[in-house]
Amino acid sequence: MAFASEGRATSCLPHRELPGRPPRDGYGVYVYPNSFFRYEGEWRGGKKHGRGKLLFKDGSYYEGDFVDGEITGEGCRHWALTGNTYTGQFVLGEPQGHGIMKYQAGGHYEGELFRGLREGHGCLVDADGQVYWGSFHDNKRHGQGQMVFRNGDKYEGNWVRDQRQGHGMLRLADGSTYEGQWHSGVFSGQGSMAHCSGVIYRGIWINGHPMAQATRIAILGPEVMDTAQGSSLMLTVQLQQDSGEVATSEDGRELEISAGVRYVQLPAYSEVSFFRVDDGLGQTPIQTPFGFQCISYPLSSPASEGPEPRAALESASTDSLLPDGDPGGPPVPLHSRGGHRSTCAPGGLQAGKHEPRCPGSRRRAERGCVQFSDVRLGPPPPGYHAILFLEGLHEVGVGSRPRGQDHRGMTPVAQGPPGGSRLDGVATVEPAAEAFPGEYVIMIRDVTTPPFLGHTLPTAFKHLRVLARGAGQQPHVPREDPEAL
Repeated sequence: MAFASEGRATSCLPHRELPGRPPRDGYGVYVYPNSFFRYEGEWRGGKKHGRGKLLFKDGSYYEGDFVDGEITGEGCRHWALTGNTYTGQFVLGEPQGHGIMKYQAGGHYEGELFRGLREGHGCLVDADGQVYWGSFHDNKRHGQGQMVFRNGDKYEGNWVRDQRQGHGMLRLADGSTYEGQWHSGVFSGQGSMAHCSGVIYRGIWINGHPMAQATRIAILGPEVMDTAQGSSLMLTVQLQQDSGEVATSEDGRELEISAGVRYVQLPAYSEVSFFRVDDGLGQTPIQTPFGFQCISYPLSSPASEGPEPRAALESASTDSLLPDGDPGGPPVPLHSRGGHRSTCAPGGLQAGKHEPRCPGSRRRAERGCVQFSDVRLGPPPPGYHAILFLEGLHEVGVGSRPRGQDHRGMTPVAQGPPGGSRLDGVATVEPAAEAFPGEYVIMIRDVTTPPFLGHTLPTAFKHLRVLARGAGQQPHVPREDPEAL
C-alpha cells in the first residue's frame, strides 16, 4: 500500500526529525498530507515496518504487521462502511492466505482467501445459520462441498458458481434422499429419490420434476365388469403417465381399494333409495364418472386367506382369524375374536368403531403395477337396509320402482329385524350373507402418506355389476327417469 511521502511526523527517538517527514527508524506517529491516513507504530528506513496501526478518516483501521511500508503478515482489518472485520494473513494490503471474516449482517467465513476473496477451502456460515464446508472460487461455492440448510436438509456434492451442479446427494429433513445429477440447483438428469412415504423413483429428472412420473391410476378391464353374486375378482391396476405408458420407474406408491353401491334417490318416492342408511352413519354420496352417485360399501375377504404376512405377525397376539360357517357355502367374511362376523365398513371402519382396515385393502406398487386378488363385496353392513321389490309374490331384483301395487303390482320390501315379519304388516327380508345383485363401484385411491412430491393421484373408478346367481341377464336396477316412473 503506497502513501504520500510527506506529512506531519512525531517520533519518540532522541534525535530530531525533519518537520513534515515520516520517522526514519523506531516508533513514531505520522499523519499524511491528505489527512485521510494516520499511522502510529514502528519504522525502518523511513517506511512503516514491524507492528503498527493505520487509521482511516472514515473510521476504518488496520492493526498488525507491516513490511517495507506495505500491509503484509498477520493483522486485523475493519471496514467502517460495511462493518465487516477480517483477522488473518495479508499480502500487499489484501486479505490473502488463511483468515476469519466476520460479517456485520451476520455469519462468518473461516478459510483461505486470495486478494480479498474466498478462494480455496473454507467454511461459510451465513446470517441464517446455514453452514457450507468445501471449495470456493472467486468468492463463490465452487467444486466439492457440503451444506446444511436452515430447514435441516443436507447436501453433499458438486457446486458451480454458488449452484448445486453435477453429481450430488441431498438428504431432506423428512428422511427423503435424492442422489444423482443436478443443474442450476435442481434435480436434472439421471437420479433416484427414496421418498419418506416409501415411494422410490429411478429415472430422468427435468427441472426438478421426474420425467416418467405417474399422473393417474388405471384399473384394467372392460368398461363395465360383470360378476356373479358371491364371486371374487382379481383386479390389475397400473400407474400411468400422461402418455398412457406404465410408470415403471416408480415403486412403493400405496394404493387402497374400496367399494361403493349405486345410490338412487327416486323422485316419486324420495325416502326410498337403493340402500336406506341410518341417519347416524352420516354417509355422503360419492360422485362417480358413470353419471350416478354411490355410497361406501364394504369389501370382505375369505377367512382362509388371512391378512398380509406383516399384518398376520402384528395381530398374532390379539385376534385370531377363524373360519365360520359351512366351507362349501358362500364366501365367509373375516372374523374377529368370539366368532362374530366382522366386515369392514365404509372407509375401513366397522360401524361406530375405530378398527383396522380389512387386511389386503392396501398394496404398494412395484414398477408401476398393483394387483388386488380375491376382491369380494361383503354383505350390507350394520345400518344399511336394502330396499327390495316384489312383483306379485316373486322377488324381481334390487331397486325396482317403489310406488306400490299401483305400478305393475310391485310392492316395496324393506329389510327389517330377523323373523320375517313386522308388526305393520310389511314383508321383510332376512339379513343378507352376501351382496345383493345390483350396480357397484370399485375405487382405487392413492393413500401415499405424505403424498409423493406433494401430489396425490386422482381416484380411479371401475363400474361393477353383480348378477344374481344363475342369472344370464343384467340385474334389474333403479332408474332415475321421472317419466319412466
